Amino acid sequence: MEKLEVVPDVIDQVPKEVCKVSYPSGVKVDLGNVLTPTQVKDIPNVEWTADDSALYTVCMTDPDAPSRKEPKFREWHHWLVGNVPGANISKGETLSQYVGSGPPQGTGLHRYVFLIYKQNGKLNFDEQRLTNTSGDNRGCFSIKKFAEKYQLGQPVAGNFYQAEWDDYVPILYKQLGG
Repeated sequence: MEKLEVVPDVIDQVPKEVCKVSYPSGVKVDLGNVLTPTQVKDIPNVEWTADDSALYTVCMTDPDAPSRKEPKFREWHHWLVGNVPGANISKGETLSQYVGSGPPQGTGLHRYVFLIYKQNGKLNFDEQRLTNTSGDNRGCFSIKKFAEKYQLGQPVAGNFYQAEWDDYVPILYKQLGG
């Protein structure tokens, strides 16, 4: 995470645990490996050492929007779920539905960062709920500021991959109303 500058671009320190992220396509996220938008289009399975009696927030964010050289929309968040009981994301409160990677053509590799935060208890989120049929209100997000707002502290687990444009991206843009 330090080598590819996830620290400090997204978070201040490397989480103690690497969460396991696997996609229905059969690929796994492995600390900066390169995957394609086609491979990551569906909601992944995310695993970490969870306390079953605790609640967590799970985020997937891209600090390289629209490109790593010019990240003027940093960060574009792809997925945000709070009040996750233990590691059961499907039982959490979805704030932003999952949207796979959609890096614009010609912008090179983007980093897609998964972060898990342990909450101090149940939270009342005041964020607008976002569907996966629009890209509105996802840019210029900061997981760091979100974590500060809800007093989440540092992430307990994380992982990331990199991806660049492939021929699935126009399909995703159409889904998002583009």
